[in-house]
Amino acid sequence: MAVSSTFSGAKLERLLINSCSSPSASSLRACSLSHQQMKAFSKPNRGRKALAQRTGGVRCEVAQSDAINEGEKLDPSKASALSALEQLKTSAADRYTKERSSIVVIGLSVHTAPVEMREKLAIPEAEWPRAIAELCGLNHIEEAAVLSTCNRMEIYVVALSQHRGVKEVTEWMSKTSGIPVSEICEHRFLLYNKDATQHIFEVSAGLDSLVLGEGQILAQVKQVVKVGQGVVGFGRNISGLFKHAITVGKRVRTETNIAAGAVSVSSAAVELALMKLPESSHATARMLVIGAGKMGKLVIKHLVAKGCTKMVVVNRSEEKVAAIREEMQGVEIIYRPLTDMLACSAEADVVFTSTASETPLFLKEHVKDLPPVSSEVGGLRLFVDISVPRNVGSCVSDVEGARLYNVDDLKEVVAANKEDRLRKAMEAQAIIAEESKQFEAWRDSLETVPTIKKLRAYAERIRVAELEKCLSKMGEDIPKKTRRAVDDLSRGIVNKLLHGPMQHLRCDGSDDRTLSETLENMHALNRMFGLESDISLFEQKIRAKVEQSQK
Repeated sequence: MAVSSTFSGAKLERLLINSCSSPSASSLRACSLSHQQMKAFSKPNRGRKALAQRTGGVRCEVAQSDAINEGEKLDPSKASALSALEQLKTSAADRYTKERSSIVVIGLSVHTAPVEMREKLAIPEAEWPRAIAELCGLNHIEEAAVLSTCNRMEIYVVALSQHRGVKEVTEWMSKTSGIPVSEICEHRFLLYNKDATQHIFEVSAGLDSLVLGEGQILAQVKQVVKVGQGVVGFGRNISGLFKHAITVGKRVRTETNIAAGAVSVSSAAVELALMKLPESSHATARMLVIGAGKMGKLVIKHLVAKGCTKMVVVNRSEEKVAAIREEMQGVEIIYRPLTDMLACSAEADVVFTSTASETPLFLKEHVKDLPPVSSEVGGLRLFVDISVPRNVGSCVSDVEGARLYNVDDLKEVVAANKEDRLRKAMEAQAIIAEESKQFEAWRDSLETVPTIKKLRAYAERIRVAELEKCLSKMGEDIPKKTRRAVDDLSRGIVNKLLHGPMQHLRCDGSDDRTLSETLENMHALNRMFGLESDISLFEQKIRAKVEQSQK
């Protein structure tokens, strides 16, 4: 969203004028600063710092009520404030407000950070709205979204300043997780604008997943949109980005065969467990699944697909297990409450964990006293933990007779079909490139919104003024019904007159010709009605797109 260069002047003008009208001694001293003293504001290296000190860290927000009317007469005592204001308008203090805000992703994933770090940064779904509110409370963040899964922790923001926004979000992540900023910086990745757009599209399509084409990540992206609805900080840009990402994810899965094969973390976990068991024991190994949520249900489905006909499922309540049992006809699924977890583990050869617990369910002291397993299954009890935060402590690896695997260990399964992954990814990239171009064009088309608002406001001012003249000539004893009819008539005339111009200012960004015409229309309306729209950046972007398409 572009921020008009006239904003900083209007906003600061109001702040300075208000401070002059305050009776406090500090305000009087501030307003009596000499012209030479106020020049300090305009020095490039000190502009932003000085601005922050004098405005108390006020964020840059466009507010019509803060604008000074063009014809408003100012008291001579405010001259010194306005003199400083004119310098502020041209200083480096607000130079970043002259550019469109950036979409930025600050993230850590299975590709860049170990699970030990990701679990500390993980944010439960129920806390996403709170996280969005806190992020948007930062000085340079306008919009935000959180995508927290077992494989990634990514924060998407619309930042007024890239550098400041990244710094603030990283410090927020450090504060909420307890991880030092330096350590987060070592493992994080940063992507801006088009790269950020391409990344979330690849994530939604399953290209960035540990298991190529996994279907669960698309459901998780959908959940971001569902949770974000109604949350103030989940604004137009971020909402549009994630909704478009859902479209991309669906299209890639429909138009390519990327979803063929093992396409989820749960399926990869089952594959890994079977790889570690002797092949002769696949049908007889005793399976225990802890957690009957989405991940647990998928584990059960894939175990059944691999020929498992009996398993024990531990869960807080029996309802979900009963529903799964009804769906899996012909399979013996035994329910046990969470209190029987250790007893069930003693009778299991393979233990899958997939709960939302934020504390470990198994530690070394829980596992060391479990009876040994049969040599027919390799003599090792396998713990396959696909939860983040982890359900099984890393100390379990020290127990003789036990082997622990977590989501990071699924890479072994993924490596088995690397060539096939690359071929499928290339097919999907063509779709992502096309959709990325459409999304960026849509963002460009949003630049017409200020012009549309100004044109409608201009027409409304004329309508109201002429309506008042008409009603005054008709006298004060006009019936309410007549007043309403005249008012409706004036509104109808204005709406019909504006319909054509409005249609030519709206475009979906689907082709360069339409965008180019929109630019010309904005120029024409600006000249005809004196709307003074700040369209220079938009003009440059559109011209670049048109020139690129003509090459």
